[in-house]
This record gives sequence, C-alpha cells and structure tokens, in this order.
Amino acid sequence: MADEVRLQKWLAETGLCSRREGERWIEAGRVKVNGKVVTAMGTKVSKHDKIAVDGKPLPPKRAERTVVLALNKPTGRICTKKDPEGRPTIYGLLGRGHTRLISVGRLDINSEGLLLLSNDGDLVHKLTHPSNEVSRIYRVRVHGRISEDFLAKLKKGVQLEDGHTGPLDVALDGVQGANSWLTLTLKEGRNRLIRRIFKHFEMDVGRLIRVSYGGVELGDVAKGTWRSLTQAEIKKLWRSVGS
Repeated sequence: MADEVRLQKWLAETGLCSRREGERWIEAGRVKVNGKVVTAMGTKVSKHDKIAVDGKPLPPKRAERTVVLALNKPTGRICTKKDPEGRPTIYGLLGRGHTRLISVGRLDINSEGLLLLSNDGDLVHKLTHPSNEVSRIYRVRVHGRISEDFLAKLKKGVQLEDGHTGPLDVALDGVQGANSWLTLTLKEGRNRLIRRIFKHFEMDVGRLIRVSYGGVELGDVAKGTWRSLTQAEIKKLWRSVGS
C-alpha cells in the first residue's frame, strides 16, 4: 500500500526515538503490531495498524508540524535523558513539553554550543547518518602555538584507532598567549573526534564550541537557553540531507 512505511521509520516519526533506537526496540521484542510482537526489521505498517511499545499504544501518526530547537549547551551537562550517575542533563534546560525531543547527535560533557533537538526522528536520523556528510562547524581552543607547518600537517588528516579522518577543513583564527584558536569543519560525528585528533598530536583541547550544524547557526541565544528554528531553517536542514 502507498501509505505503508517500515516499522522503525514509523517509530521514529512519532518522535519517541531515532530510527536506530527503533530498530533496537524491535530486535528486543518491545514492539507489538496489532497485538503481536514483531521482531522482523522489514515489517511495514500503515495508519490502520495498532502499534504499541512496552504495552503502551502509540498515536496513529506523528504531528504534522516538525519542531526543531537550537540549544546553546553549556559545559557540565550530558545529552542523555537520564544519567545513572545523577549528572545534570540538557533536558533540564528545555522545560516541560520538550522532554520527548531527540538530540541530533551529542556534545560531550565538556563541550558547548549548538545542539539541535527535534520531534522528527526521520530528520534526526538523516542529519546524523554518516552517508549524508552533514557539515558541523566548531571553534576549538588548544593549548599550544600552532605553526603553519603543523596546520598543513593537520589538514592532511589523522589515522585514528577507528580509521582515518580524511583531509581536514581547518583554519587558524589566532593565538592568545599559550593557546591557539581554530575553526574546524567536520562531516562525520565519530565519538569525541576532535579531542582525539589533537590528542594524536599530544595537544589538549581547552574549549570546544559547535557553532553550526547543517548550515544552521545558533544565533543570539544565551548559554543554557534555546530558540525554535524557523521554517526556513528547517527546510535548510532537509536540503543538507538531500531532501
């Protein structure tokens, strides 16, 4: 049928999870379709089916309106919804009504700046999928004075334990005392990638600030607060993933 979609995509479109999380839920037997547990990843569903996760029925379709927030994440907060260690999370900054939003990738506890969150699991999936090579721009302060020779070496990329970075788009913005500021553009979201790149050269990252994602910038948003993206900005995100 024309209105049928894969089950994991349907789960993502409810805003409950990303598509990858939905796949894990299906594999774990947490999802029922019309009262029966479904574990086959190719299962297709439509608006006529009754879908439940952990016994709780899902709404028949997602809300028409896609919501995307731009949060200015401060250091000291993690991007998960709950933390076993009791550390503060970004969701404590969002307020009631936004706890079901999914973060577009993560920033580690010591990183700051732009973090996008959305109720559209399909958009989140596409923005974070490596094949779409969505641009992320960071300002980085490292301890040490970076020479032009070192910058040229850095631009060639680094061999890390989980693969080569490929050529790096990096520019030296200036030197302040014993520190250097750089602007670095990435098109992948490997865990702690920037910190690992500089650790390879035995350099410490003092500050790591994301300033742009998919062409969308934070704007005039105070640290620890957020704004809603405009429809034009949401369209820009969709264009960044080829949709």
